[in-house]
Amino acid sequence: MTRGTIAGLVATAAIGLLIGVVLVLVTIGVRRASNRSKPPVAESGAAPAPAPAEPAMLGRKIKARLFYVSEDGTRLTGVEREVLYGDGPAAQAQLLINAQLAPVAAPLVSAVPPGTTLRAIYLNTARGEAYVDLSREAVTAHTGGSLDELLTIYTIVNSLTSNLPAVKSVQVLVDGKEIDTLAGHVDLRRPLAKNLALVE
Repeated sequence: MTRGTIAGLVATAAIGLLIGVVLVLVTIGVRRASNRSKPPVAESGAAPAPAPAEPAMLGRKIKARLFYVSEDGTRLTGVEREVLYGDGPAAQAQLLINAQLAPVAAPLVSAVPPGTTLRAIYLNTARGEAYVDLSREAVTAHTGGSLDELLTIYTIVNSLTSNLPAVKSVQVLVDGKEIDTLAGHVDLRRPLAKNLALVE
């Protein structure tokens, strides 16, 4: 093999190597450009991020008239308070009663026996009736007496009928059952209408 032949082979190999390097660089460039144009792929099993909640719906409240014992202890007094907003009459009724049963700070005094909670609430919107099922403390922790019983009952009745136009009357249940009375004086065997005569 002559020196000229060897030089030719070396030159051909160098050109081949140079072309190979150029092809590799072009391929890498094309792949990088292609990857930039594609959106990133989520990991397998990753859940999409939740949509942010509407700021107006977070902690939305309404103004409602709730009822507490008057200063002289003989009547109810209406107090405007903020209550959480409920989507629909049933949800709003539940939030109103829960707000009415919540402990209050002086000078407000609740007519509802301490420890009383809401078990359930049912609405019959066709008849404008609400059925409020209270825990047994409404009876067992009641102080007794006809006036105290009236104030307890109409705290519940008035809080719904004054704030929900769909509710015209309220029947109080205890522990999931109809009862004759809370403390022996007020007939609870039927729904009772609003009574603002007891409100100062």
